[in-house]
Amino acid sequence: MSDNTLGVRPSAGSQALRASVELLSSMRFAIALLTVICIASVIGTVLKQHEPAVNYVNQFGPFWADVFAALKLNAVYSAWWFLLILAFLVTSTSLCIARNTPKILADLGTYKENIREKSLGAFHHKAQADLGGDSASEARRIGEMLVGGGWKVKLQQRDTPAGPGSGWMVAAKAGAANKIGYIAAHSAIVLVCVGGLLDGDLIVRAQMWFNGKVPYTGGGLISEVAPQHRLSPRNPTFRGNLLVSEGTQAGTAILSQSDGILLQDLPFTVELKKFIVEHYSTGMPKLFASEVVIHDKATGEATPARIEVNHPASYKGVEIYQSSFDDGGSSVSLRALPMAAGMQPFDVQGVIGGNAQPVKGAGGEALTLEFTSLRTINVENFAGEGAGSGTDVRKVDLRQSIDARLGAANKTVTTKELRNVGPSIGYKLRDAAGQAREFHNYMLPVSLGDGGPQVFLLGVRENPADPFRYLRVPADDQGRIDGFMQLRAALADPAVRQMAVRRYVAQSVDPSRRELTEQLTESAARALTLFAGTVGADGKPHGGLPALSDFMEANVPEAERSRAGEVLVRILNGTLFELAQLTRERAGLPPLESSTQTQSFMTQSVLALSDAQIYPAPLVFALTDFKQVQASVFQVARAPGKNIVYLGCALLILGVFAMLYIRERRIWVWLVPQGDHTHATMALSTNRKTMDGDQEFAQITEKLIGVRPAGAHA
Repeated sequence: MSDNTLGVRPSAGSQALRASVELLSSMRFAIALLTVICIASVIGTVLKQHEPAVNYVNQFGPFWADVFAALKLNAVYSAWWFLLILAFLVTSTSLCIARNTPKILADLGTYKENIREKSLGAFHHKAQADLGGDSASEARRIGEMLVGGGWKVKLQQRDTPAGPGSGWMVAAKAGAANKIGYIAAHSAIVLVCVGGLLDGDLIVRAQMWFNGKVPYTGGGLISEVAPQHRLSPRNPTFRGNLLVSEGTQAGTAILSQSDGILLQDLPFTVELKKFIVEHYSTGMPKLFASEVVIHDKATGEATPARIEVNHPASYKGVEIYQSSFDDGGSSVSLRALPMAAGMQPFDVQGVIGGNAQPVKGAGGEALTLEFTSLRTINVENFAGEGAGSGTDVRKVDLRQSIDARLGAANKTVTTKELRNVGPSIGYKLRDAAGQAREFHNYMLPVSLGDGGPQVFLLGVRENPADPFRYLRVPADDQGRIDGFMQLRAALADPAVRQMAVRRYVAQSVDPSRRELTEQLTESAARALTLFAGTVGADGKPHGGLPALSDFMEANVPEAERSRAGEVLVRILNGTLFELAQLTRERAGLPPLESSTQTQSFMTQSVLALSDAQIYPAPLVFALTDFKQVQASVFQVARAPGKNIVYLGCALLILGVFAMLYIRERRIWVWLVPQGDHTHATMALSTNRKTMDGDQEFAQITEKLIGVRPAGAHA
């Protein structure tokens, strides 16, 4: 705001105090603070804020996670040092405004008409000419012409050697709003920072520092949380989330903190009557809205409202925004299907987000089942990716290529085949040590390709940051998973495997050829046993197709492996087919017919049985039924600084516009009589040297005194 970076220099007080005030009010200090704030804002943008501590440990490691927590980089905008910097910036900029505003306002009211004649010769823009009229009439003429051009003019009469009052100084100015722009821009910084402090966590932090409020880290019912974790309904500023399930009411918002949560009691409760959600063909939400009733806690008054995205409701100074939606406690029914031998199927009922349930794993292992999510719509892209990545020059269509790259930005050459594959269930299985795996299973079978088998997708991942890996289990002729599970149980039973081997051998070899029968029986039994798998010395199962491959590498010469492998796989497929027929007989179902569908089922079964060896859980929970309950997530905010920030933004726009597009200019014309004519000396001062300023001075000079300055072009 000034020509130097120095601050206010008090005349009284100690040397240290005077130096501190000067530094605090200086421009260099304010610029340094702005730089630090910009760096902190970049960190707050790049690094996810208010994440659970375990997420930072998983992503950056324990050392850097501790560093982030110590420096509050996981909550930059509510960190004490960030708020302190903002407070210093407000103070510094306010002192800068207070120091320079009186000077600017005083300068706005002066025309600087007392400038000396010799000083005009030092200006960059200057010109001289002789005028025909007397000095008084020329002064009035020049003044009127400047006023007509939008300038503010002041005439001053001076004594000269030609006589008392014979000289005239014409002083004019324009673009004074440029200086107002400086005041507006700097005031905008103060207002935005003050509004940010009011609407940020400063008030909440103050209550934690001085009023004994502490974050809550436990669980349980909201109504049972102690008062030291709650904020008063009269809290002047807050911003939190409110989760309301359909048919219920809620009146306590949750304010997330880096080390827990605070509960904000509201002066009203929100009752969710109906939640409305519409989807695009891609499965993305197109509209979600909430039909609510707001109940005043003091008067009991009920006010109906509809809240949509970008259309909030307001009640008693609190804005209620539609933020997102979630599961509101849907009830689900699951069927537990054993993946390990010696277990029986059983049914489980639960509520999404409700209490965990204990279940028994293989060997009586204690597990805990946690219901995490229910998704009723899952839209996936099933478009084929093509046979290869190369380009066939015979199929290049220039017009199609150009159209794909021009026009709307949403054009794409990628073909999409979007399909809703139905509901899915998400759950966690936690062992006795507290380690949990996350599972995501689809309720209905999915066809992954043209003519391909229908498969159930059973997803699993070890860490939340990892993608799900899916086991593809084929659906039987009834469209159920039971056929595969029965086949897997039979594969784990040595007696049933032996029966399947005998049936396969009896159909493949003439019983009279005893030696060949014994050889085929031994090969089939070995292949089926290797495929069924055993538990190795490391405690991990070893079976499936990898076990057959290892056996071939260890026992068959390399030159004969290809032919021997084909024979072994053919024997394995034959025995597994007989094993499947046995399971159907025991279940009272007709035998499988020889068809393309049966072949696809068996091929996918072989792959799924092989992959199931490494499935990390003894149970698969399949979704059999559900009753969905929607919940709406609202953001509730009391933001008194919002209007202050809006005012600051408006001032910032006006200030930047004034500083960039308005040039402050001053003109002086000194008129003194010389014989029968008047000599004019003219000068122009501007705060920025531009080509426009040169042209303007040339035009004004020619208009006022009838000459063009040296170097000016017509």
